[in-house]
Amino acid sequence: QVQLVESGGGLVQPGGSLRLSCAAPRSIFSNSLMGWYRQAPGKRRELVASVFTGGATNYADSVKGRFTISRDNAKNTVYLQMNSLKPEDTAVYYCNAYYVLFSTTENYWGQGTQVTVSS
Repeated sequence: QVQLVESGGGLVQPGGSLRLSCAAPRSIFSNSLMGWYRQAPGKRRELVASVFTGGATNYADSVKGRFTISRDNAKNTVYLQMNSLKPEDTAVYYCNAYYVLFSTTENYWGQGTQVTVSS
C-alpha cells in the first residue's frame, strides 16, 4: 500500500498563510506528476496545482498568484505554499501522485488535510 503522508493543514484567518507538505516513497515520487486537489463540502474534488518531474507547474485560476507548488526531489516531498488565503479556500486538501512508467499508470492519494480559513 503506497502512502502519501500529508501535513500542514489547520485554521488560519483570512489573508493568512499555510504550507502543506506531502512525502511519498522515492520510487513513486521520481516518476510522478505531483498535485494538490481540494474538496469543499458539497462540491466536487478539484485540481488546485500540479508540478511535473521537471518542475513545470500548473494552477487553477482561483489560486494563481496566491499559491505556489514546488517539489524537492531530494526529499521526495511536494509542497503547497498558500498565501492570501480566503474563506472560499476552506476545504480538505489531498495530495496526489500520478505515476507513469512506460505503459504503467497509477493514481495515489493522501489521506487529506483540513484547511479552514475563518475569522
